[in-house]
Amino acid sequence: MIFTRRDKGRSAYAAGLEAEQKSCDYLVDKGCIILARRCRTPCGEIDIVATSATRLIFVEVKQRRTLDDAAFALTPAQQRRLVSAADYLVQTRVSWRRNETRFDVALHDSSGHMRWLADVLRAL
Repeated sequence: MIFTRRDKGRSAYAAGLEAEQKSCDYLVDKGCIILARRCRTPCGEIDIVATSATRLIFVEVKQRRTLDDAAFALTPAQQRRLVSAADYLVQTRVSWRRNETRFDVALHDSSGHMRWLADVLRAL
């Protein structure tokens, strides 16, 4: 069977959605509330926005063949876009403001393993 570029794209898209769902499930299991998924702003998109009682959590989900590949997929330019998008959301969604803000990365590999990296980005 021959897979076209379109087939591979659909497969990657489906894997990304599954990784995002697993990441949301992880947050909910930790007692968080999901405020938004694939939250688009003029500055860029944030995969997941969640909250605990005192903390607003922005999550970037990376799904690749290996966990290491996923970790290296978050580029410095993308990190800057995430911080800008988060700043935009905090300014425009007053009800989302919390005392603390955190940036997490959820790494997923093709075997279904996940590694959660909490508080990985600070203001750049």
